[in-house]
Amino acid sequence: MAEWTSAVGAAQLARLITSQQERPAVPGARKLPAYRNLADGIRLLVLEGRVPVAARLPAERELAGSLSLSRTTVAAAYEALRGEGFLESRRGAGSWTSVPAGNPLPARGLEPLPPESLGSMIDLGCAALPAPEPWLTRAVQGALEELPPYAHTHGDYPAGLPALRRMLADRYSEQGIPTMPEQIMVTTGAMGAIDAICSLFAGRGERIAVESPSYANILQLMRAAGARLVPVAMAEGLAGWDMDVWRQVLRDSAPRLAYVVADFHNPTGALASEEQRRAMVEAARAAGTVLVADETMLELKLEPGLEMPRPVCSFDPAGSTVVTVGSASKAFWAGMRIGWVRAAPDVIRSLVAARAYADLGTPVLEQLAVNWLMRTGGWQEAVDIRRAQARENRDALVAAVRRELPDWEFEIPRGGLTLWARAGGLSGSRLAEVGERVGVRVPSGPRFGVDGAFEGYVRLPFTVGGPVAEEAAGRLAAAARLVGTGAAGGSAEPPRTFVA
Repeated sequence: MAEWTSAVGAAQLARLITSQQERPAVPGARKLPAYRNLADGIRLLVLEGRVPVAARLPAERELAGSLSLSRTTVAAAYEALRGEGFLESRRGAGSWTSVPAGNPLPARGLEPLPPESLGSMIDLGCAALPAPEPWLTRAVQGALEELPPYAHTHGDYPAGLPALRRMLADRYSEQGIPTMPEQIMVTTGAMGAIDAICSLFAGRGERIAVESPSYANILQLMRAAGARLVPVAMAEGLAGWDMDVWRQVLRDSAPRLAYVVADFHNPTGALASEEQRRAMVEAARAAGTVLVADETMLELKLEPGLEMPRPVCSFDPAGSTVVTVGSASKAFWAGMRIGWVRAAPDVIRSLVAARAYADLGTPVLEQLAVNWLMRTGGWQEAVDIRRAQARENRDALVAAVRRELPDWEFEIPRGGLTLWARAGGLSGSRLAEVGERVGVRVPSGPRFGVDGAFEGYVRLPFTVGGPVAEEAAGRLAAAARLVGTGAAGGSAEPPRTFVA
């Protein structure tokens, strides 16, 4: 029996490796032998999870042809990886990826940092803030007071609690988008919502158009579902969506779904204009594509007085083209796993029917807590706390990165939780790897792209401020020096414990 569970083709692996090398040379960097560059590239792909563990690699001759290298170079790279524990081989079964004993298995998403690492590691991987107290405690207390009548029922509400569905529908109606409770389904977070939407509309092998870059966890969710991702390039900086490109992609590829984050895009922070939103809906309708609008970041505007454009669904109020996803995770707290879908009633009925084979429903207590917040005004109070905290963190992080890493390029978003930075010609994958060794966890750009794009970028969330932001920027600068001088292959000084 073969020890590998999946396979990576020569052309695919070559694209991933080439993307790591397509960046400006850093002055003074040590030039490595070709076999070492190849081995390091494959090792980084495994560590980041972009090539799975136990994936069969192409034969030496095939990969050499795809990379225009000699077979001797590829053989030497494979031998180096075997020596380091990142490759195993057996005659007749080929070679497959592995991780050395003691190394954690790589995760392809942006999973939270384990609690035991919080003392020594600064986590810039997960774009989530602590709960905005005292509102979490008050909401849970309010929910407990309202729980007894529900405790006498079976507790399964596949569409969501009627009270919360009505509350969410009223919030859309107050924005000038008439909405009935029958157009709302409550889900277990935004990820649960998008998973359900993909299962309904885009079966295995279906095309889904996605922004490039886009949110890493959603991209991985879609890949795991067997979707064929069609990347649509975002414009530079905060310009966002090039509608000529979108029209062409939707017309030529005819994707079943298109996924967009029009409100403080993750990771770039861009905010789509009303003209872009209207054009996006019109292009999707013309192509017969269902447009999924992710409003997870909607309420996180960080500039006072910023006038927000109308929601994407306002250009399709009946919900025949636009399916909207919302969530309490970013605006309130990631631990409050409440999301929702707004769509046409027939779409909602289909989504609800499918839950019988999925998660059955969303926890009642958390739904009651969110409903309590929205009914009492606590939601807005909590969002105001969240905005102030994120704004303060953003300004502190921007100042620290500009001081410690003056050659890094970025534009300051007016909302959201993330900064998308071009890392001065360095490899984002290598920065992520070395950053872990010097005590700062940062996701590299390729996690947010398709097939290895954005190697020269990293995403920095507004999750730390004050002295912690300064320390984080200092550790990033230390990692950048190691990567830039070619000294990243050695061991780095372990991070000291840091307490904010």
